[in-house]
Amino acid sequence: MEPTGTEAEGWQTGVALDASASMQGAFGRLLLPGPKGPLPESLQTQYEHEGWITKTQQDGGSYLMYSMPAVQDALERGHFVYTQNEVEPQARAFTAYLADNLDADGGTTVIYWACGDGTRVEIVGDLTGKDCQQAAFIGPSSLEFGNATHLTPAVRYFAERFRDAKRGMYLFITDGRLDDLEAVKRYTIDLCREIEQGRRNPLKCVLIGLGEEIDEEQMEELDDLDSGTDVDIWDHKIANEMRDLKEIFAEVVSENQIIAPTARIYDSDGQIIRNFTDGLPAKVTFDLPQRSTWFELEVAGRRIRQSII
Repeated sequence: MEPTGTEAEGWQTGVALDASASMQGAFGRLLLPGPKGPLPESLQTQYEHEGWITKTQQDGGSYLMYSMPAVQDALERGHFVYTQNEVEPQARAFTAYLADNLDADGGTTVIYWACGDGTRVEIVGDLTGKDCQQAAFIGPSSLEFGNATHLTPAVRYFAERFRDAKRGMYLFITDGRLDDLEAVKRYTIDLCREIEQGRRNPLKCVLIGLGEEIDEEQMEELDDLDSGTDVDIWDHKIANEMRDLKEIFAEVVSENQIIAPTARIYDSDGQIIRNFTDGLPAKVTFDLPQRSTWFELEVAGRRIRQSII
């Protein structure tokens, strides 16, 4: 569910799009064999002779780079087609949703991250929900796709730019493995300590995995980071498993947000553990006997059972 009431006030929001080289296909920027089949060896030799093909190393992979004359010619001959842009519809949906439903200024800040040497950030701008309907998300324009994937600079960008915001909500869309996981952890721990000590306002970051080669184990490692505080900054989602955009708020709502007028929680012996007579908060804590194998939430005339084994 979304934050409501005072929980929905004062948010600054952002969407950061991974622009490392491995994302080129997801942005619709890689070439695939077309209906006429792969590029014939004779034609590739001709392109090389013309100087239309070069080789490069990016993001741990080796790529052939075709100049625009080669691309245009191969497209016209039916030997190439571009990959489908999978990022654009996701970026439009998330950005518009945050701008229309949460951002205090009605505009969500969009950036590309992991550009250039993998540490660079390219700022797209602050987009309204209406802007997003026509926005083209095809990758960085002033910088190259990156040869590594460093998340820390993107997190720092939002954390510092919106340091004075009452609350922050930032989404990071990526397809692969982070090259600076330990650095992200250290920076996150610093943020958690600042928030706990009251030296900065809270923020929430959500990693959203896109594509078939997601390193979810690494995402979970960041999600489950023990900062030594009670502050939890990271969550993670897999884009094709999300049923509703509201799932990004799974760890945002608090005990101050009431979602039902009354409720009860029972242990597996049928004993009442918590009785909410003044309203059921969105987030609750309770203790169960060690022997309990499940608990039940009774709300709105229904009982919902959750196993704990």
